[in-house]
Amino acid sequence: MTITRQILAPATLSARAVWLAGLSLFVWGCSSSSDDSPGGGGSSVGGGATAGTTSGSSASAGKTNGGGTNSGSGANGGGSTGGSSSSGDPPLLGTFKIEVTADQSGPTTGTTSVLGKVSGGAVPMQTAWETITTDGDCRLEKPRQPFCSPSCGSGVCVEDDVCQDYPEAMAVGAVTLSGVKLSGGETSLALREVAKAYQPPAGTTFAYPPFAEGDAVRLSAAGGGLPGFEVETTGVSPLWLSGEGFALEPDTALELTWNGATDPKASSVHVKLDISHHGGSKGMIECDLDDTGSLSISAALVTELLGLGVAGFPTIIVSRAASARATVGSGQVALVVASTTERAVSVPGVDSCTDTEQCPSGETCQADLTCQ
Repeated sequence: MTITRQILAPATLSARAVWLAGLSLFVWGCSSSSDDSPGGGGSSVGGGATAGTTSGSSASAGKTNGGGTNSGSGANGGGSTGGSSSSGDPPLLGTFKIEVTADQSGPTTGTTSVLGKVSGGAVPMQTAWETITTDGDCRLEKPRQPFCSPSCGSGVCVEDDVCQDYPEAMAVGAVTLSGVKLSGGETSLALREVAKAYQPPAGTTFAYPPFAEGDAVRLSAAGGGLPGFEVETTGVSPLWLSGEGFALEPDTALELTWNGATDPKASSVHVKLDISHHGGSKGMIECDLDDTGSLSISAALVTELLGLGVAGFPTIIVSRAASARATVGSGQVALVVASTTERAVSVPGVDSCTDTEQCPSGETCQADLTCQ
């Protein structure tokens, strides 16, 4: 069987394309948590300074990972279907993502997750995000929900009166991941296929961190329903966001600092500031930039975002990534190596809650998880 081999430097993909690749994977893999279902064994939970043990645990309540969104003119830039990184590019058929998350207690411990899925076409996204204001590396976006009549049934309404079906998941044969260190010192891992999703075998433990910044990380697939391929990118160091409190106030810029990359152009950084997702998102700020270690989100953008509304448990997510894509059949498959941190954000006058007992006297916990 012919192997399609395409090895790209991480800088050849924009932060926008990297984030889109991660979103495509999240749509496929977020719903299952059993050990024998897609995504069930892809998450490794850190067990100390050097190792993590694979687990099927799902994300905790109150966190968002950007899934199910598409940005025609914003961060994800995939057009109406979210299937390509820019107009005219081949559709994104799937993603293999290795993600390192530093513990909030400090940058020396954390977790590693590995998950991959490939389909026969682009995965449709249900919500379009439109850029309202751009300021430097950042932009304010508002959601737009397309409307289709008649409804799309099991498909997705991707634009007004335009339906798109979910593509069929595809097997790509034996998949080997190289350059990701295991706790025993091995640097090669055969991924396990479960329902045409790929993840580490049960009981796999990773060293932490599983690679150093700049290390070669390679994935090869023998081929099955789609042709075989190889793709290589580079490791990134665990991202650690400096500071403890992240407060949003009108007319005040939000300053962010993190441990920037040695080569700021070898990896990209994506920032997502979403303060209303538990109430039905009214807008968010997204930023894409080189991995310099600092970002100032302007006072004007912060003020405009606050004006759209706030729900309970607002968050900011900062992710660094290096990635590359291989051409596979009529589309592309991405290999993304990322490190992500998510922190709570405070807004004056907003008390978050999951139960009325957490609210001040006389107030009750609302559906958007705020006390009123």
